[in-house]
Amino acid sequence: MILVVDVGNTNTVLGVYDGETLLNHWRLATRRGATVDEYGILSRNLFSLAKIDSSKITGVIIASVVPPLDPILRQMAVQYFHLQPMFVEPGVKTGLAVKYDPPQDVGADRIVNGVAALKKYSGPLIVVDFGTATTFDAISKKGEYLGGVIAPGIGISSEALFERAARLPRVDIRPTRKVIGTSTVGSMQSGLFYGYVGLVEGIIVRMKKELGSDTKVVATGGQAEMIAGGTDLIDHLEPDLILEGLRIIYELNA
Repeated sequence: MILVVDVGNTNTVLGVYDGETLLNHWRLATRRGATVDEYGILSRNLFSLAKIDSSKITGVIIASVVPPLDPILRQMAVQYFHLQPMFVEPGVKTGLAVKYDPPQDVGADRIVNGVAALKKYSGPLIVVDFGTATTFDAISKKGEYLGGVIAPGIGISSEALFERAARLPRVDIRPTRKVIGTSTVGSMQSGLFYGYVGLVEGIIVRMKKELGSDTKVVATGGQAEMIAGGTDLIDHLEPDLILEGLRIIYELNA
């Protein structure tokens, strides 16, 4: 069994694979101040609740976009699992040719998503990851990572509206039945949801003009299901895409 870890700016996702089967996974808040013991004890407790024997973990792979946590997670893997973790970083085989300038500037999560999407659907592809930022990644028919788009996430947009407008409240982000809101809260929810759907559709349409009309669109990330419900341009919803990509990359390098 292997432990796969995706460390994002807002959430950290852990998963355990037995071969190609995802046994269980957990989404936690990313805490930059967390200690080795906090991560280690929490991981072991989660395994215990899921009836997973932590002694049977034979490998650990981590994709991180929060560098200060890297040494903490490395030590956690050594101390609690007695394993040196593999980090997705330059030098690790991914099977994805990166056409970015410079290649090392691409976030590990974007590469991992691309690997999994390409394995499952083949190119050309647009992979949309709805996280703290929303990223749109372009994969060519030949399996090359071409680059993409980085936009503020819908959560950031909501917080900015609340913080900068004195009379506007903080609201839950959710779809509304009608675009025209009949209250302040409804108007804000409509603007956030349909405004963001419009952003997503606009970028996808423009990327498809460059990649070709046969390009498939794969969505993942915390807000993917909600946004996908508001547009017909997303072909596949893959909530566990990055975990699958980590498994594939681990097997390539094991």
